[in-house]
Amino acid sequence: MKAINIYSLTRINDPALLSKLERQLSGRSGHLKIKAWETEGLRAFCSHLALVYEAAAGLKFYYSFSMPKLGKEFDLLRINDEYAVNIELKSGNVSDDAILRQLVQNRYYISALERNMVFYTYISGTDRLVRLTNSGRLIGADWNELADVLKRQGDCSTTDIEELFKEERYLISPLTDPARFLRQDYFLTSQQRDIKKQILKHMDVQYQGFTGFPGTGKTILLYDIAMQISRRDRVCVFHLGPHTAELEELNRRLKRIDFFYLREDGTLNVPGKYSAIFVDEGHRIDRSIMKSIREYAAEWKAPVIISYDREDAIHEEETGEGGAVMIEALPGFIRHRLTNRIRLNSELSAFIRCVMWLGEKNHRSLYPSVTLVYAADAGEAGIQLKYLQAEGYVFISDAAVPADVSGSADEGVRIEVTEAACKEYDDVVMLMDDSFIYDDHGYLRHAAQDPADQRVRRLFHGLSRAKKRVALLICNNPEVFKALLNVIQH
Repeated sequence: MKAINIYSLTRINDPALLSKLERQLSGRSGHLKIKAWETEGLRAFCSHLALVYEAAAGLKFYYSFSMPKLGKEFDLLRINDEYAVNIELKSGNVSDDAILRQLVQNRYYISALERNMVFYTYISGTDRLVRLTNSGRLIGADWNELADVLKRQGDCSTTDIEELFKEERYLISPLTDPARFLRQDYFLTSQQRDIKKQILKHMDVQYQGFTGFPGTGKTILLYDIAMQISRRDRVCVFHLGPHTAELEELNRRLKRIDFFYLREDGTLNVPGKYSAIFVDEGHRIDRSIMKSIREYAAEWKAPVIISYDREDAIHEEETGEGGAVMIEALPGFIRHRLTNRIRLNSELSAFIRCVMWLGEKNHRSLYPSVTLVYAADAGEAGIQLKYLQAEGYVFISDAAVPADVSGSADEGVRIEVTEAACKEYDDVVMLMDDSFIYDDHGYLRHAAQDPADQRVRRLFHGLSRAKKRVALLICNNPEVFKALLNVIQH
């Protein structure tokens, strides 16, 4: 989305024509719904500014920008290499506290740009201009002051603003960046905040949880809720994924949250008593673990909050008994669903679902972030893997990968799929050998059809660790290669 001349935009009174012109000027993908009061407020803002700044009619702003996937909106933004100026528009009937909260929140998001920042709000109903101070207070402002700020700023960027506000600036995983999590240098999306509010409202319910595809922000939400409750009570987290150094750091520094992991025999051993139980990676749960959790919950009279992946894209026989089924069968269980993919981009999300099931609706015609590579045997696969790793791909593997392929990964980053749980990587490469097939209904299956092996499931979760690029190395499996080539070039 490009910056536009808002003075020119406000010369039009017809809302329908104004919306069409705005789309043409900004390059926005769809039409913006502009209400009458918004047009009037914008016009009044331009008129006031023009009285004190001769060049005001030529200024360009990013108008009504919404951060991709994150749901945060800004009315007016003007940005260059040194300054970021944000102006919010209100019609009236809004408290100073609400204005202050919005500008403080705006400051948090814009601070990631590492520029000098200035924040104003114009309330057209009362013809009032206010400013956020560096100390976080709201004070009255005048138009000459704003004009001086814009003069000092000079020219501003007019290119695609999405390049400045990429979501990776704001999205973190507690297991990838525990330091930022501990500093609370993160945010929750509006959907995450709503689910958090609902869970906290129903803490008298024994079992609650939230599900979603990988990349929807389940782990950060679970740990954020645990952090809030731990301010008044001790809580515990049962992490059913791998025991990592990042988790140890969280366990060491979060004094009122204790982390527990599965022992080698697959059981839980928890000394002490806690006011709430949090379960991460709940889709890995089995009947014996579920029994232990229920016993602890009953003994401590503690609510249980569980995060778990949705695995709808995988054929039900490939998921085995399925932790999600057991979780959702808990008595009185309240389920919340995260639907917004905030880590995985839409292109990769669509591709991965098509890999799992060829019948998945494929609305994309191009997959520029997907690479398919074919190898006739393990030796060729090892050679190609070496060069993919040199390009920055992380090789996510499992124990079933042939030894001569695995050995070639020594020069690049290689990680077991179980160790990759809850983490994220820019670029991921995985291998599909001749044990993968598509059944008559288009579902990806494992030739052995042994749910205990769960290679299809591991492929799904491994690919879902990618943020930017995915490469699939197909070894000695021309039918699967042909099927996936048809997906990306349909």
